[in-house]
Amino acid sequence: MTNADLHWITNYIWGIADDVLRDVYVRGKYRDVILPMTVLRRLDAVLEPTKQAVLDMKDALDEMGIADQRVALREAAEQPFYNTSKFTLHDLRARASRQQLRADFEDYLDGFSPSVQDILENFEFRNQIPRLSKADALGSLIEKLTSPDINLSPEPVRNTDGTVRHPKLDNHGMGTVFEELIRRFNEENNEEAGEHFTPRDAVELMAKLVFLPVADEIDDGTYLLYDGACGTGGMLTVGEDVLAALAEERGKQASTHLFGQEINAETYAICKADLLLKGEGEAADNIVGGPEHSTLSNDAFPTREFDFMLSNPPYGKSWKTDLERMGGKKDMRDHRFVIEHADDPEYSLVTRSSDGQMLFLANKLSKMKRETRLGSRIAEIHNGSSLFTGSAGQGESNIRRWIIENDWLEAIVALPLNMFYNTGIATYVWVLTNRKPEHRKGKVQLIDATKWFRPLRKNLGKKNCELGEEDIERICRTFLDFEETEESKIFDNEAFGYWKVTVERPLRLAVDLSEQRRDAFFDACLEMDEEQLGNAVESLAPRLGQGPHLDFNHFLEAVKEEMPLHRVKMTAKRKRLLQTSLAELDATAAPMIKKTHRRGTVADPIQGLYEVGGGSRVVEYEPDTQLRDTEQIPLQEEGGIEGFLRREVLPYAEDAWYVPKSVKTGYEISFNRYFYQPEPMRTLEEIRSDIAAVEREAAGLLDGVVWGE
Repeated sequence: MTNADLHWITNYIWGIADDVLRDVYVRGKYRDVILPMTVLRRLDAVLEPTKQAVLDMKDALDEMGIADQRVALREAAEQPFYNTSKFTLHDLRARASRQQLRADFEDYLDGFSPSVQDILENFEFRNQIPRLSKADALGSLIEKLTSPDINLSPEPVRNTDGTVRHPKLDNHGMGTVFEELIRRFNEENNEEAGEHFTPRDAVELMAKLVFLPVADEIDDGTYLLYDGACGTGGMLTVGEDVLAALAEERGKQASTHLFGQEINAETYAICKADLLLKGEGEAADNIVGGPEHSTLSNDAFPTREFDFMLSNPPYGKSWKTDLERMGGKKDMRDHRFVIEHADDPEYSLVTRSSDGQMLFLANKLSKMKRETRLGSRIAEIHNGSSLFTGSAGQGESNIRRWIIENDWLEAIVALPLNMFYNTGIATYVWVLTNRKPEHRKGKVQLIDATKWFRPLRKNLGKKNCELGEEDIERICRTFLDFEETEESKIFDNEAFGYWKVTVERPLRLAVDLSEQRRDAFFDACLEMDEEQLGNAVESLAPRLGQGPHLDFNHFLEAVKEEMPLHRVKMTAKRKRLLQTSLAELDATAAPMIKKTHRRGTVADPIQGLYEVGGGSRVVEYEPDTQLRDTEQIPLQEEGGIEGFLRREVLPYAEDAWYVPKSVKTGYEISFNRYFYQPEPMRTLEEIRSDIAAVEREAAGLLDGVVWGE
């Protein structure tokens, strides 16, 4: 069939919805009937030539008492599916009684093989039958789909003289018709369907970013393609087509096996049906889905590795239910999300439960081929939060760190705004591989493609633009050229990394031993059953004076010397009581000592090890939590952490230090920092000048106006 023929068939089926379902369903629900009925009619037409052979085989197998009949029935049908009902859709056209039609149609549905039953179940198509029957619409649907005016069969329809009335509809053509119906229904219901449907222009870009860098290295053979959030299967089928075309251009024969997983029942059914209609029965068996098949908590391919992986996972969507099924953050044991990295045997990739998009990427990375020449290549769409959400040590940052420190990230492409049906926010394509070419090793390319698009004549939901062929070619050329331009920036891997450093300053306390303060302290001691401590301070106070005493360390030693006389010892609890009830923060006081180190310890003030007593001992100070701060220090900072602190912190807080054990490494990527420079702030004088100009212009416009009543 020509493209015009395929377009006519699509319009014919599209018109059935308006003709038959207008008063039975609201427009947004037409697809609940039309898509499964189209699938049924195509399968019925494909099975017609072998219908009797299947029925004969069924009778023979039943007579022999064979329970598992699937393989034999498939062979009889010469297809990966079959139907053992005595009816075809043509047989059902003649039913005059609605009740008889419904009963026979249900018997017809029950005769299909398990793969088709799975599709019907996830379409929830049987739920539509009572409504269609009651409205007397079921017969009309069957009549229009089996009409001689349309051919959904792989065999041509001929006139009585043998000439072709309608050419045959091969598997590729049927797939094209079905995908066009899906596209139209998705555009009709873009707010809802956009969650499961990625525009074809975005898919084609992703496929080319994955395949073009290795196009000349593709050999004759079989390649495995995977999508862990496959929706209606567009990424898999487009990926298959692009790979086949590139291989053919180079005189190679590359076959593909498609694997996918999808949690939404209807889109899973569409995906599986589409593959069946294209004659890819084996691929349809490799699509797993339905509400019980979440990729995160129920991986359908735990031992598989794939050559190429493409996906547009859900972003901004909670995965709390999955997390609970997997034992929660503390008891997570899934090897995809708790790995060994950076000398940590339990390095966690577990993200916030409010957004699981990056876990889909971690899932793919766990399925990379590590022993093959090409390894694996991945393209995945994310929103902006994947670039920077999560501080050092948290799941999102840990995933970025794991990726970049393994040198898997090739590029990130910023797409135009409003490219998708259900969101207008910024989106990005991540391109990854575990076989980077030599010139890319240790580097990451960022491409700003936000201005490369063509506007749509009519918005489709939030989608108001698309990537034209020239835009896709320009992005791919920029990616392959790997050169610095206004839209292409190249960075060392370390440019995205930073140390998260906690900067401490010492706690400085002044002790107040005035009578009023001592009375309040004694009352606090009585409440905490520490009367002896109160007595010790009362006994000590006359010798020390009311203060304020600016050295809490000296005061504490004096209290310790006094305590044995009152049969009480110093504890952490009592020390805390002295701090909170007798002391106040005072910037002029001496730092409070937390720990005194053994002889031989080398002083290092920037790491919190200070010499006191003329160098006779080395101490650590108690940190003041109110003065605690954190610094993000780039991995490429000159002089590292200590160089940064000496330049940027110590000149303003000479008593500051950091604790090396508390340092965490994180990674984040900011497109705004690299591509979008804010306009310089305008002065007050410039703003006033502009206001005056507007006022003068307004006055000129109003000059000579005669106002009416």
